Amino acid sequence: MTFLDQLNEAQREAVTCTEGASLIVAGAGSGKTRVLTYRIAYLLQQGVPASRIMALTFTNKAAREMKERIQKLVGEEARYLMMGTFHSVCVRLIRPYADLLGFTRDFSIYDTPDQKSVIKGICKERGLDEKIYKPTAVLARISMAKNNGIAPDAYGMNQQLLREDREARMYELATVYALYQARLKAANAMDFDDLLINMIRLMNLNTEVCERYQQQFQYVLVDEYQDTNYIQFVLVKKLAEPQNNICVVGDDAQSIYSFRGADIRNILNFRQVYPEARLFKLERNYRSTQTIVNAANSLIHKNIHQIEKTVYSENDEGQPLQVQAYMDDRTEALGVATKIQRMRHKGYDAFAVLYRTNAQSRVIENELRKLNIPYRIYGGTSFYQRKEIKDALGYLRLAVNRRDNEALLRIVGFPGRGIGETTMKKVAENAIEHHRCYLDVMRSPDETGLEVASGTKKKLQAFAQLIDGFAAQSEEMDAFAFTEMVLRTSGVMTALAVDLSTEGIDRAQNVQELLTAIHEFVEQRALEGIDFTPITDFLSEVSLLTDQDDNLTDTSERVTLMTVHAAKGLEFPVVFIVGLEENLFPSQFAVKPSEVEEERRLLYVAVTRAMEQCYLSFAKQRFRNGSFSFASQSRFFNDIDRRFMGVERAAAPERHHYADSAHALASMGAPSPASQVLPNAPLVACAKSSVSAEILSAWKAGDRVSHRVFGLGTIVRVYRDEVTENDKIEIHFDTQGTKTLLLTHAKLERA
Repeated sequence: MTFLDQLNEAQREAVTCTEGASLIVAGAGSGKTRVLTYRIAYLLQQGVPASRIMALTFTNKAAREMKERIQKLVGEEARYLMMGTFHSVCVRLIRPYADLLGFTRDFSIYDTPDQKSVIKGICKERGLDEKIYKPTAVLARISMAKNNGIAPDAYGMNQQLLREDREARMYELATVYALYQARLKAANAMDFDDLLINMIRLMNLNTEVCERYQQQFQYVLVDEYQDTNYIQFVLVKKLAEPQNNICVVGDDAQSIYSFRGADIRNILNFRQVYPEARLFKLERNYRSTQTIVNAANSLIHKNIHQIEKTVYSENDEGQPLQVQAYMDDRTEALGVATKIQRMRHKGYDAFAVLYRTNAQSRVIENELRKLNIPYRIYGGTSFYQRKEIKDALGYLRLAVNRRDNEALLRIVGFPGRGIGETTMKKVAENAIEHHRCYLDVMRSPDETGLEVASGTKKKLQAFAQLIDGFAAQSEEMDAFAFTEMVLRTSGVMTALAVDLSTEGIDRAQNVQELLTAIHEFVEQRALEGIDFTPITDFLSEVSLLTDQDDNLTDTSERVTLMTVHAAKGLEFPVVFIVGLEENLFPSQFAVKPSEVEEERRLLYVAVTRAMEQCYLSFAKQRFRNGSFSFASQSRFFNDIDRRFMGVERAAAPERHHYADSAHALASMGAPSPASQVLPNAPLVACAKSSVSAEILSAWKAGDRVSHRVFGLGTIVRVYRDEVTENDKIEIHFDTQGTKTLLLTHAKLERA
């Protein structure tokens, strides 16, 4: 039995037809990763050398897992595959020829904080209003331009872009863009977008390099092709020429990243670019129940621009999607938390709550905490973005690239050396005036006439000497030994060790964990046959990590909270999709038909994350911008076939929601809860009234009590809420009105 026997007929055909251009349209849960993995393994099995294959992904995690799978199928040959993210592959291909682009091989890669720092510096120098020229907004405009192949000089002549900048009152954005690129070049640095642009530049500038790479990579494969932007399209097309053995895998129905520059036209128009391309459709969903798949199909088929396909499932039929209306967002959160609590008691242990915007998580967190339900928010600060880690990496970056001004600014004050902000401002101004990097000025302040005290000059020179000493050893020691030496000699380890606060201990432990990570990196490379691993290799690896590379593990026995965008590629037995309201989902910014279609694709992604059960909910009013505002249910409810939606009959946590849900049912044309449910009627769940029963307690109605927050009050009643199965106490406080508290958490004293 070969690994091909593990594939269905459609998958096998997509794997074995390897020559020429291929478009594999992979529906949700259809085994896309398996097909891409097996196709590469099949090429290797057919005798294609691993060094002739390039596979491009969107996360390092995806590339790593695919390579591990391929190794299990065909053996150690897979180690030599050129596989990774667009950015990591470009780094590896650019470095040997960086001098042709005007960089050294040790160029730095600037992440978002580095980029923002450069932008802030430019705007401050030019006296621009920081409230208008916000770094995030400026970088978004610059990235948009780069992703569309628009260089600074072309930007300044593009009337549409200039008009948009004027409307945003960013009249000098073209100048800021030009200065930003100049600063990066002066610092021997590239940002993520530059890696792709410079790869294309390299191939256009040097025919020999271009032909070498085109001949080397006979087969080019791209994962998640629906998420590619214009520059990635150009790059892939260039690399695949002239053989055009290009295979792209993706799903137009899951194209949801236009805000990052993704262009759905790349996958929709693939067969126009490659008229001889073969089309393969993977339509069997192995993840979800038939009902979930059918509901998702009925939703996405409302989009006009798509590649026609019908995803199907041979799993159990499953339950209808349950729809619930709530009075407000707080009770929506409580309703979801209560449902999760009940399902946990029935043995379910993995849930996801998906929302359109990050701000929606707060109220959900509150209710989960009240019920002592463990949860995790996906998308927090990653390890490599913590301050102490970025400080440590800053020393390493500056050691291998002494022109990296942003790294220098980060570390020059840690540990303290008596070099303050005023001094560094003078250094920066002097460096810009004399077209030097900051470290050059610090090394020889008299050469450029730096006006600082003699004692300050000595401190600057001492720092420069320290960094120069590190640089001299950066290529003589492996990454682990070098890092250990730098952190010890620089005083970083000592500074962390003397801070005995809880936070200080955590920071020291994090830096030790960094050393462990570097040690493991060196060991792994040794296992791959690489005898010497310089620190530049590790820095490249780390600088290319993204938020999508966060390792989402241990999802059992806890609730995972995340935006729908973050959930793509994941799956959960039970999924709650909250906040399905107009101007929220779809977003208020979705005005054009194409934007509404992307919002519909986003909901499609959300629904298809569910394996067994899917719950949809909306609130009639939501607390936004400091006050409650009325909301109406999302138009997308009308896009889902009524046959696949049902009434959620579980009790809601608050009595007064009954009337509201009945009203919501009526507004969708559905029968009231008391009437007969007709076939094909659009259903929104009716929230059943809360049933309560008096219970035995040390407290009783009429008792006077004191609460540390609400003050003095009189107990109205003590009872068991049969919906939430919690014991509650209702108290009328003298100054705060009537409150209902959980009995176990009330912390009352007799008055």
